[in-house]
Amino acid sequence: MSRSYLIGEKHLIAGGGLLRTIRLQDEYYVSTGAPEALISAIRSSRVPADVFTFVQELDEPQPKYDYLMEWDSRAVVPITTYDHWFKNQITFKPRNKLKKSQKSGVEVRVMQFNDELIRAIGKVYDESPIRQGKRNLHYGKDFETLKSEHQTFLDRSDFIGAFYQGEMIGFAKVTHSPKASILMNIVAMISHRDKAPTNALVAKAIEICAQKRIPRLNYSIWGRQGLNEFKAANGFERIDVPRYFVPLNWRGRLGLALKLHRSISSYVPERFLDKAVRLRTKWNEYKYRKLREPATSDFSETTRSSAGVR
Repeated sequence: MSRSYLIGEKHLIAGGGLLRTIRLQDEYYVSTGAPEALISAIRSSRVPADVFTFVQELDEPQPKYDYLMEWDSRAVVPITTYDHWFKNQITFKPRNKLKKSQKSGVEVRVMQFNDELIRAIGKVYDESPIRQGKRNLHYGKDFETLKSEHQTFLDRSDFIGAFYQGEMIGFAKVTHSPKASILMNIVAMISHRDKAPTNALVAKAIEICAQKRIPRLNYSIWGRQGLNEFKAANGFERIDVPRYFVPLNWRGRLGLALKLHRSISSYVPERFLDKAVRLRTKWNEYKYRKLREPATSDFSETTRSSAGVR
């Protein structure tokens, strides 16, 4: 079970089993700053953690510190202008999908953060209890929970909505910094996949970053499977940045020596992971088959009981 801590002005989260690891709660959206000072503060705070991990920023791909390091792979698109991205960085397939999206009547626009947006986000999430074969952790969440989760970094974020016939069928939250922006969330209704709303949302995010003169956009991690083909077709590239692991006590030193900080999946051949993913998808489709119908809630401002899975 994970727990949050406030150390100095930094919000951190710690969790794990045999080896408890602590990191910045929003490590991809905030800067670590001077790691030495933060490491010292963590040790002085006596939080129950064995290892502190942090990443360098995207514009610093070369290792700067002497701590134990591994590579953190991110999906990043370099940005100059929207036209350059559209004409030179994406393949013909997403280019055609964008044209198809526009012809089908999908409209994309920046949204204000308000109760109307939260209710629309709830309807997008509640379309299905599973996504990409995995349990949809946002399915069935009440209004206040969704509002609390999505109101982070409002001073430097844009919400983008994709609309079809007046209904929001997808949204994205883009959080900015001077050096890079990140797609903090991007979700579209499965029933409207034929209208390519996700492509339209990515394109609008690129346009916003270009207007703000932000040189790169991060679309989460560059994984071993899944969305990589979609990301590559839309101009995203794999960028490796250093991730460091710093022992905080003797358990941390021993755990790092035994490589206990790595996930079990990192030792499993990809072909076996692919099989496991397919089995997980089939299991989730069977487990949540009775919840596949869209939620009927109107997402009123009062808290509702969740019919879905937490």
